[in-house]
Amino acid sequence: MLARLPFGVPVWELAVSIVLLILTVLLCAWLSAKIYKVGILMFGKKGSFKDLWKWLKMK
Repeated sequence: MLARLPFGVPVWELAVSIVLLILTVLLCAWLSAKIYKVGILMFGKKGSFKDLWKWLKMK
């Protein structure tokens, strides 16, 4: 999107791009916080992708 800005971009495309960026950042922060919350208690154990998936599904 930044490369397209000098050539003129419709406002709605710019707005959609910014909203998607914000939502993606919030989603990644939420997921990483959930993993960290459980993972920090697993001192000394390396987490696998299977463990990460399990931690994401914990409430």
